[in-house]
Amino acid sequence: MPWSDYHRRSEAIASQAFIAKAAGDHQQASHLYEEAAKAEQSALFEVDSGKHRTFGITAVSAVSLWYKSGKFDEAERLAYYALNDSRLPSFALKELRLLVQAIWTEGSKREANLTFLPGQITVSIKGGQVVTGGAPLDLIVEKTQTIQAIFYRSMEYEQKLPFRLKGGPPKNIIDSCRPWLFQAPPGSYQFSIAIQNDPQADMFVSAPNPAALATRFLAIIKASAEDGQLENIIGDDDYRSTFLKLTRNLAPTGKSFSSIEFRSEDALLQPVVLTPESRSAINRAISPPRSSKAASPNKGQELTEHGILRALHLNQDWLEVVRDDGQSVHISGLQETVDDVIGPMVNKRVVVRATKGKRSQLKFVDIELDE
Repeated sequence: MPWSDYHRRSEAIASQAFIAKAAGDHQQASHLYEEAAKAEQSALFEVDSGKHRTFGITAVSAVSLWYKSGKFDEAERLAYYALNDSRLPSFALKELRLLVQAIWTEGSKREANLTFLPGQITVSIKGGQVVTGGAPLDLIVEKTQTIQAIFYRSMEYEQKLPFRLKGGPPKNIIDSCRPWLFQAPPGSYQFSIAIQNDPQADMFVSAPNPAALATRFLAIIKASAEDGQLENIIGDDDYRSTFLKLTRNLAPTGKSFSSIEFRSEDALLQPVVLTPESRSAINRAISPPRSSKAASPNKGQELTEHGILRALHLNQDWLEVVRDDGQSVHISGLQETVDDVIGPMVNKRVVVRATKGKRSQLKFVDIELDE
């Protein structure tokens, strides 16, 4: 049978697998992906010796299908076969190497005696200082901390827990939905967030629902980036304000990177992409128009300070920003600012909005990262 017949057969079966996965039939989807992988692997062995690009595309496709089927040993063996072939073009070489990393990650999950819930989120950061497979460490650390905060906060909201101003989430929340970070398949800079299952959960205690985390997480990010939409799914003012500010911390300014995408392995859930325009929309949702503030006789003159957030004391209600000229600016009145939002900003460049009172004291209004 020629390459084209095997390839068409693989495409047809892979389409059926996609539909089965979207319907939630993961067992059938895995079986169909395995059949599609077998057909694509047969196609790979039929590629003419002179068709290097076709060989590369087919190799990546076949390894990816084995990966999707959960047959990681077969995927790894075929990847090594293709990597050792002189026909493999450079673009396929890069993608297969990244796929091998992802295969190792999935194998490690199985060997760790840990179980993970379905519905993991893949995060892709692109543009600016971000390159394929690499990104500034401080950028990734800050984004992962913020993502974790949104996961925990969404669980607390679902459980109708009192809004938390300080400290970490309750132990039962952490135990029921501890996020793990894993290497993801090819992309600009990608990683996946998987939620560890808690096999020791007490069936007689009202437990959170981690299985719905991916859906709820994407819904919160999407609604936060759309003017006025978050109010439709988050009724509590404190939670809503915090979700808006956390999502703003995820969105790019356009300096360090240009976009961040969140997508679920559930094909029915649309990816959510945050851009600098998203950040502007979130700022509009957080802050009322400047004109209304100016008209208020109880508000002082509003100003903006740029610099490094060097000190922070939520209990004593103040922060200090060091400007580029070395001058330290003391700002008080943090009020309902939560440590999830402001904590990751310490020792980073920030933009702080404040009002100046009669005695030149600065009162806090808002803070965000200044990449």
